[in-house]
Amino acid sequence: MTELLHGLDPLLGQRPRVLILGNMPSVMSLASGQYYGNPRNAFWRITGALFGFDAAAPYPDRVSALCAHRVAVWDVLRSCRRVGSLDSAVERDSMVPNDFTAFFAAHPTVERLIFNGAAAETNYRRLVGPPPLPSARAPSTSPAQTMRFEGKLAAWRAALETS
Repeated sequence: MTELLHGLDPLLGQRPRVLILGNMPSVMSLASGQYYGNPRNAFWRITGALFGFDAAAPYPDRVSALCAHRVAVWDVLRSCRRVGSLDSAVERDSMVPNDFTAFFAAHPTVERLIFNGAAAETNYRRLVGPPPLPSARAPSTSPAQTMRFEGKLAAWRAALETS
């Protein structure tokens, strides 16, 4: 049996407006305790380009920059069993979602959800239900998603501009 993995606490500042939801942190992210810790993941490059901060800055600075733009980051899954980092390797019966009822009650300023990839949206809808707020799905920033960076950036820009 594979080891039970536990996700990270959400990244959020005062009065978040947008919540970006991934599925479950990668092995690298869990080991470092940092969201999107794989240097090949495009998340920090994309958000840096969209919000005007240095994607190569130290992690606490990147987190502060996102929070200053009222963007929170979390994952759909609180825990699961998975071999490796691919969403497709998550054991379906092991998935436990985060407590979104409590999150939204504690953070009523959140107005929009952005799902980082199809797995995040699919698992949210399956495990939690329909999103209680307007939502959009952006292409996964994972290196497993083969879309070119420019295409990902444009799609993320569109998802965030409608929020």
